[in-house]
Amino acid sequence: MRAVIFILLALLVLLQFRLWVSDSGYRAAWRLTEEVAAQQHENAALEERNRALKAEVDDLKTGLDAVQEIARSELGMIREGETLFQVVEVDPESLDAVSGGR
Repeated sequence: MRAVIFILLALLVLLQFRLWVSDSGYRAAWRLTEEVAAQQHENAALEERNRALKAEVDDLKTGLDAVQEIARSELGMIREGETLFQVVEVDPESLDAVSGGR
């Protein structure tokens, strides 16, 4: 009878060891849970980006204001009759270098 109890106890310890320590036990479940959470976070960010892109596409389809804004900001285009003013900011350190530090 003692041998049977010892064998059952050894099997229990072996199964518990596999459950807690092996790569297919609780550690794998915890790792997968963390990976799922990270993927959900990434999916939420990508969904937000997709919403912004969809809104931009809708703006481009429905009105000329968005097209004009993109043409001005990205392509540097101006409308007929408009005057372009370009403001250049001067770095004070570069002025010192040019003037000789006066």
